[in-house]
Amino acid sequence: MSYSPPSPRMASSYRSCSRYTRLAEAALAALVVVCPLALGGAARWVSWPLMGLAGAAAVLAGIGARRQGQSLRFPLLAVPLAASVVLCAVQLVPLPQGLLRVLSPEAAALREFALEPLGLTGARPVSLDPSATWRELSKHLAYLLTFLAAVQVCRARDSRRRLLAVVAFSGAAVVVVGLGHGLLGVHSLFGLRPWVHARPTLVTFFANPNHLAGFLGLTASVGVGLALTTRPRSKALPFALAAGASGLGVVLSLSRGGIVFFLFGQALLMLWLVRQRREGGAPRWARSTAALLGLLAVLAVGAYVAADQLWAEARSADSLEKLGQSKVSLWPMMARAALEFPVLGMGRGAFEAAFPRYQSEPNPNTLTHPENAVLQAATELGLPGLLLLAVAVWGFVRLLRREDLDALELAALSGVAALGLHNLFDFSWELPACAVATLLVLGAVARPRERGKATATEGTQVSLAPSLVLLGSVVVLMGVGLLALVPGAHRLADAEAELAALVAARGPVDAVHAKGLELIDRHPSDYLLYRLVASAHASRGGEGAGDTLAFVNRALYLAPRDSVSHRVAGRALLSLGRRSQGFLEYRLAHEAGDTGALLGEAIRRVRTVEDLSSMTPASTEVAGRLMDSLRNTPGRQELALAYGAWAREHFEGQHGVTELWAREARLRLQRKELPEAEAACTEVERREPERLDTALLRAEVLKGKGERDASLGAVEALRARHPANVELAFTLASWQMEAGLTRRARETLQSVGGLISDYRQRALLLSMEAEGLEREGFLTRAVERRQTAARLVPSPDAYFAVARLQETLRRYDAAARSVREGLGLLPPDSREAARAWVSRLESAEEARVAARRKELMEDPRAQELEHLLGGPREPPVEP
Repeated sequence: MSYSPPSPRMASSYRSCSRYTRLAEAALAALVVVCPLALGGAARWVSWPLMGLAGAAAVLAGIGARRQGQSLRFPLLAVPLAASVVLCAVQLVPLPQGLLRVLSPEAAALREFALEPLGLTGARPVSLDPSATWRELSKHLAYLLTFLAAVQVCRARDSRRRLLAVVAFSGAAVVVVGLGHGLLGVHSLFGLRPWVHARPTLVTFFANPNHLAGFLGLTASVGVGLALTTRPRSKALPFALAAGASGLGVVLSLSRGGIVFFLFGQALLMLWLVRQRREGGAPRWARSTAALLGLLAVLAVGAYVAADQLWAEARSADSLEKLGQSKVSLWPMMARAALEFPVLGMGRGAFEAAFPRYQSEPNPNTLTHPENAVLQAATELGLPGLLLLAVAVWGFVRLLRREDLDALELAALSGVAALGLHNLFDFSWELPACAVATLLVLGAVARPRERGKATATEGTQVSLAPSLVLLGSVVVLMGVGLLALVPGAHRLADAEAELAALVAARGPVDAVHAKGLELIDRHPSDYLLYRLVASAHASRGGEGAGDTLAFVNRALYLAPRDSVSHRVAGRALLSLGRRSQGFLEYRLAHEAGDTGALLGEAIRRVRTVEDLSSMTPASTEVAGRLMDSLRNTPGRQELALAYGAWAREHFEGQHGVTELWAREARLRLQRKELPEAEAACTEVERREPERLDTALLRAEVLKGKGERDASLGAVEALRARHPANVELAFTLASWQMEAGLTRRARETLQSVGGLISDYRQRALLLSMEAEGLEREGFLTRAVERRQTAARLVPSPDAYFAVARLQETLRRYDAAARSVREGLGLLPPDSREAARAWVSRLESAEEARVAARRKELMEDPRAQELEHLLGGPREPPVEP
């Protein structure tokens, strides 16, 4: 029997169908599907399947190449991926203090200041959060193996198109899930998982609409490329529909950056196709134009559906000033942080833990990423990271310069370019869903060409024989990636939650201290761990003040703008008798964004003007609020007067001093010190004679001196000059009621009724009208207005006012219901009196019903009359 070798065409077909290559293809397809399902790659468990599938795909692709007699290719774009793995590994090497000081002075300073005094004297790595860097090492290994496997698998045309089809249809599937949630009115993922920190307009696996838009923009571009290159046209329809669905999802995500850069990507594709038109002929151009116009039509429909929301999003960034107040305003602060880590960065993944030390402006949100790819590389990897980013851009440009790119490859590269520009304002590449899809698309384009079609850029690719040693190295890398997830399992949030639970449970301070040191050793740059230990020591009062300061100083070293740490430091310093420093810490807490630090806590601890001067920031407005707080506290008015004198002298020449004089005058009036009030009012008139508040203050002084008619006339004259001033109308109506002029007061209120659109002002208007009606004896009408005011602005006082009137009208059951409404708005420790009131009203209602029943039993005529009238009648109260 003779044997004849297969023809080259048959051999090529056989090689493309290698079962190992197909298994590698299946692993890559599973990665593309699993990552979006894992909440866009944000789920904690995704690291294991990511590393496992990527490693399996690389090993299987290598075996397939060996079986087919192919060499493994290492394109230029693989260089930054491999180098980033090496950088992560270097950042995890424990270094002696001398070498650490050279490579990362900030890490060495942290060790010297925060760790060594606590007994944590071991060698430290460059990374300021080693656990996060271990996870990033595993992730970067997975990305490298994914890309290399994609390069090998995509050498076969059918495998390449199948993988890109999985990318396109995965995006469409995500959009279908989101539309299904919208049609069913479900606002949590499958009705099971609500998004706590996000409110996406399109409920999908992605909580962040920017990440969703980035992923869908890439999948839509791949879908367009598949639709353009599929023959016959009937088979292209599913890809066109998938591209349209993904494009619709981009619009419905309401991500401004996602929409803008997706449109940029389509425009870029159009330009590239125009360039190819000169070479490819008119029919291809006509088909490409039809596909892109169809996609734009879908986008127009989506824009029409979400027009109002899109307009609202656009208006939120319609000027350079608003853009400057967005995430862009944080870039200079992040760039300064990057300058502190030029050699090796702060550690890949360590940004969340380390950045608060360099955050110079308060921000209510936790900044987990710079949301800029350049700053991400600069802060976490230093200058080597920027160099690797430049190499990646260069490799991408070299791909674009290939002369034999078809429409599918151009569409894929336009999607990657758009997503790359989007990542100058976002961090979707930090999550596996977008990163894996991007690497697979780039691998499909960077694959080796068929024989006879090699380009100049092929010369930059390294060819390696798939030897057993090389395959064994891939298996070792896979094992390293999986092992790295073991130390990487320790997360910052888990450590904080564990220690916070221990502190909240008021466990033994020694146990909290020991657990805190253990967690600090694992996450040395997390300021919250130090603050929690400090809080535990603070519970010991003055005895633990020294330990409290020791830990809270480290917390403030790592997060100078942490307001809670400043509060803890202030309490500890006060317990040690260092009052000036203590109140200065309260002031720093206020300046860090804690608006309640001064008026909510510090003001209760002050004793002297010196204490107040230490805590007063450079703001006359805050000084005025402090003065008001003291004035309204029994027994502290003398201190308020002394503080006001200090504040006026301290802020002399600045805006707002006149208001401090006005507060002085009103406080003097409250204390019946009329000569001093007159003098303060005269000073206000000298400084700002034309102010409305100045004229009103003069009327208050006249009223305090007993000249009621003159003061009332002055306010009425002001009201005539300012008929649209609602607050002035309220003041005049209040004074008219005090003078017994209730009808004139109601007329004053009615004159501004049409000018009020604010709920609170409307509620105040109704309450004042109710007070006037009550004074005139029209209690039923007064109740109606009080009830409306309570519905507009619910509060305990509003409901209790309704209840008092209803009790007067002997509507005890209704009064009890009103008291219960107000009781529900009271804090739990203030409800005892309201409960007693409810009990008293219920008893009164029972007594009234019993008395009425007895009356009916004794008088049959009254019983018959009540039956005819439809129920018991309440006795008339109004005249």
